[in-house]
Amino acid sequence: MTALLAALVAPALGPILYVVFHGRERFVRAVDAFVYVAVPLLVLGQVLPYAWEEASWVPVLVLAAGALLPEALERVVARLEERTDDLATVVGLSGLVLHALLEGAALVPVRHQPEQPLVAAIVLHRIPVGLVVWWLLRPRHGRGIAATGVAALCFATLGGYALGSGLEPSAHGAGVELYQAFVSGSLMHVVFHQGRHHHTAEGHHQEPLA
Repeated sequence: MTALLAALVAPALGPILYVVFHGRERFVRAVDAFVYVAVPLLVLGQVLPYAWEEASWVPVLVLAAGALLPEALERVVARLEERTDDLATVVGLSGLVLHALLEGAALVPVRHQPEQPLVAAIVLHRIPVGLVVWWLLRPRHGRGIAATGVAALCFATLGGYALGSGLEPSAHGAGVELYQAFVSGSLMHVVFHQGRHHHTAEGHHQEPLA
């Protein structure tokens, strides 16, 4: 139960830190730089192990498709840019929610308590995930939507925990892995396209917190 509580609290820590230190321009720039590094690392951490295990380039190609398809659609029809970014955001966040669901299942004690290194890894990496969700949603959609996005991670974790070992990460198939690869690519597109526009061009420090 302690592991579950820590996993639920962790996604909120990133947004809390962001709100507390939002007025400090140096901190905001550091967060921008962190997100541009953290998201590729999170994506590669989800996709590359499966690609290596299967000895296949398919997950990497699906990842690339998820990243490039929104850009291609925008180039074909310029008027679709805003809607494409919104769709890519929803798709990308759905992957994070699915991952949170599987993590919740991984925390279920079946025959014994989950291993401490696994728990620590789940909890620690959820802090930057919560920060990334807030960083993506807050400038464009406001605090309410951003808070809803972070809350969705927590509810998905609770759902995975409630459903138990049937959703254990080792139990899902190739379809889930490929879906996560595709939505990870979409998330990369959102961060480096929409995120750069709303955070660099407009500037965090000029936006009100409310």
